[in-house]
Amino acid sequence: MSQKKPHFPIHQELREYLKKHRREAKLAATYDALLQFSNGVPVLDHNGKDTLWQSVIYDNFLQDEVQKALVEIYAALKTDGDQSFTGQLRTDRIDHCLFGNSNPFRIRIVNTMNDNHDYYYIKKADASRIYGLELEHHLSPNRISYLVEGDTLVEEHIAGIPGDVFLGNYMDRPSFAKTRMAKEFVKFNERCFTMLLGDMRSYNYVIDVTPDFDMEQYRVRSIDFDQFAYEGRKNHYLPQFYKENFEVIQFCMEILSPETVEQYQTEERTLIRKRYYHSRQELEELLESMTHVPLSSPDKIKSLSKDLNEFHRCEEFKGFTSMGQILQLHLSKMIERTKNRTYLGRTSFKA
Repeated sequence: MSQKKPHFPIHQELREYLKKHRREAKLAATYDALLQFSNGVPVLDHNGKDTLWQSVIYDNFLQDEVQKALVEIYAALKTDGDQSFTGQLRTDRIDHCLFGNSNPFRIRIVNTMNDNHDYYYIKKADASRIYGLELEHHLSPNRISYLVEGDTLVEEHIAGIPGDVFLGNYMDRPSFAKTRMAKEFVKFNERCFTMLLGDMRSYNYVIDVTPDFDMEQYRVRSIDFDQFAYEGRKNHYLPQFYKENFEVIQFCMEILSPETVEQYQTEERTLIRKRYYHSRQELEELLESMTHVPLSSPDKIKSLSKDLNEFHRCEEFKGFTSMGQILQLHLSKMIERTKNRTYLGRTSFKA
């Protein structure tokens, strides 16, 4: 799989879509402006391990201005720009990530009335990521709040336990409901493949745990959309094939029959189909805007077309020149599939 994908700027058709659907807003600070920090201190986890984030500091003449601007951006994200509450908010910390494609800033905002805190992120805007966010917003059970101005992207924090932490530390708890987690991972696997969301290794998603009256419920949520519709192989869009997810795949294979896996896949595609028709106008506008830009290399587009022709047992993907064309056809075939020709094999979650 590609280790680093190129940056794809927001093109005019996508920009028009964002304006029409109120994803664009005037922001009080830009990503490039935040890069003007003068110093940084490594952020360590509770075990003293470097998290690859650094807490950044600005020169005195900039510090107050930056902190005030970040509170205003938080208001734009959370209250559509209503600034009447900003007097009780303050910027507590600004962290910068040294790892990954987007090198984001993580902003911690504190309510001074009760010390409750929240996070949001400022990143370099990338067309791939924005398309992924929009597809997640419309086709998954999760709503996504974000804003764009120019080359700056502002995203809300997605709460949950990081997947790698959950798989390493939470599955031995007495309250862990293995069958429910297996079901949710199958559904997450299906969503990612249907939306062509790649690189869902365990550290690129979180587990949202909800105590129920008799047993815990789980939802797997992506937090990384950088590899949306970029990779050239079908299996790169299936979380089941990443070694980082081996632990959850292992117990899925142990406790779910092929028939049960197929049931859960069908349930998820049915929900995606309902969400698609609920947001059909917006999605058709979005997908149409994707057809005019590559979002990947010609070799990857050709390779994925070949894989999907084999999967769907057709030749309709042949000759496509953009990931937008591929996604339009793949999505339509997935949501209209009444009985899945399983790609998980006879014993579930095998290649």
